[in-house]
Amino acid sequence: TRWAQSAAATRRQQSTTPPPVMFKGAGGIESLLKDGHKHFAGLDEAVLKNIEACKGLATITKSSLGPNGMNKLLVNHLDKHFVTSDTGTMVDQLEVQHPAARMAVMACKAQELECGDASNLVVVTIGALLEQAEELLKQGIHAADIVKGYELGRERAMKVLGESIVWTCDDCKDVEKLSKACKTSLSSKQIGYEEIIGPLVAQACAMVMPSSVSKFDADNVRVAKIIGSSMTQSQVVNGMVHVRGAQSVIDKVENAKVAVFGGGIEMSGTESTAKVLIKDAESLKNFTKGEEDKMEEFVKGIADKGIKCVISGGPVSDVALHYLNTYKIMVLKTASKFELRRMCKTLNCPALVRLDVPRPDELGICDSIEVQEIGSTKVTIIRAKDTKISTLLLRGATANVMDEMERAIDDAVNVIKCTTKDGRFVPGAGATEIEMAHQLQTYGKEVIGMDQYAVLKFGEALEEVPKILSTNAGINTADMVTALYAAHARGEKAAGVDVESTGQVLDATENAILDHYESKACAMKLAIDTALTVLRVNHIIIAKQAGGPKNPAGSPVDDED
Repeated sequence: TRWAQSAAATRRQQSTTPPPVMFKGAGGIESLLKDGHKHFAGLDEAVLKNIEACKGLATITKSSLGPNGMNKLLVNHLDKHFVTSDTGTMVDQLEVQHPAARMAVMACKAQELECGDASNLVVVTIGALLEQAEELLKQGIHAADIVKGYELGRERAMKVLGESIVWTCDDCKDVEKLSKACKTSLSSKQIGYEEIIGPLVAQACAMVMPSSVSKFDADNVRVAKIIGSSMTQSQVVNGMVHVRGAQSVIDKVENAKVAVFGGGIEMSGTESTAKVLIKDAESLKNFTKGEEDKMEEFVKGIADKGIKCVISGGPVSDVALHYLNTYKIMVLKTASKFELRRMCKTLNCPALVRLDVPRPDELGICDSIEVQEIGSTKVTIIRAKDTKISTLLLRGATANVMDEMERAIDDAVNVIKCTTKDGRFVPGAGATEIEMAHQLQTYGKEVIGMDQYAVLKFGEALEEVPKILSTNAGINTADMVTALYAAHARGEKAAGVDVESTGQVLDATENAILDHYESKACAMKLAIDTALTVLRVNHIIIAKQAGGPKNPAGSPVDDED
């Protein structure tokens, strides 16, 4: 019949139609994702590979930990060179691609954002915890048991850390106490200069310390770098320093009104293109007369308002400069919009976007603006009564040396900022880490079950900091760790690594080697959480990368595209 013939034809067609793509192959994850994807699963392919990536990042940074840490020479994609031992700068320029290692990078950046210091401690601790976990995994212990043991170890370690406080900075306006607070942060990057730069950093912070110390703003402490002389010639200036001289003949004003212009001081050109035919000398003479008259009118209006200084964020035309000199008005110029913002903050006035005589509420007031010459470099010092800002004038032989010192000063200022919120400190020089490890070794023997192995390994991981300090100082690691354990067993909880001796221990508290408690606690929490996150990953799935046109070589990349 006709119906039977139609049914038979449909069956023949279905038998010849190929199956959909997702039903091809052996099935499983291959049938779920598009062609071109990558996936890694299991202990060998996912967990151990993730651990290996994090250990690789820690290997790069750990040789820069401590006073004897080595520098890294980095060349970024723009061919800019960095000679630094600062971990925050390293992870920014390395462009890490591995997803697990990127978690360690994010933890490091979070520490940098939160505390401004101890970023190397985060990466080193992540690497040490994962290295100990790798040994347990290879022995057949499940990742879930390791995670449980590490969580027990974290609780115990935080408790021991809270019991290790030995000093509290109770007066954040005392230069001597602030110098003691930031000494360790400076010496960990630039050993030998902490006695010179430390008091200067403390003095600069004390100058801008508000009555409510918890509102201290680290951005109010600036660094100006001038090549020449030595680091011992650095000094603190109460005010803002602009490393550039004045454009005008006038180089000093006092108790002056100041106008800040975001653009240049010049007449804007017309939007249309026109040709002018000049027939005689008189026409040539009068060609720019209108522009000159308009500029003179503008400058005269400024002078009539009592303004003695103008700051420009762009070029200043020769005509404008001529009339500004005529009316004895000081002219400063900066090409950096960030520097312009800081000047506005110092003078407590906005940057005008229009070239017009400013209103009274748009003017800033300064105590003095003067140009000084320091080491054959002209600098402009701006002082204002109502705005607190201080500048550390840094001297040095090369730009790389001063850049690295600026990073160390930035970390020290951030330590003082943290101190204004929580003034507690614990012993440095690896003393706190060894005390935590010592307590965890005792605590681990009391834990029942498979978690015991993880707790003991957690304690071993905390030995990494004193081991690195010893290695970087050329001291026998085994002898130093043994001496530290013996000292802590005798009750010397502040015994740490003496990097200037050959295997001796020192009392970190007596030698004023102190780490900020909150910074160290934050670093430990971030490191432990990141390590636990990595251990919980047992499957990595990477989708096929999106296609599309590539950017031409040398063209800018728009992140929003």
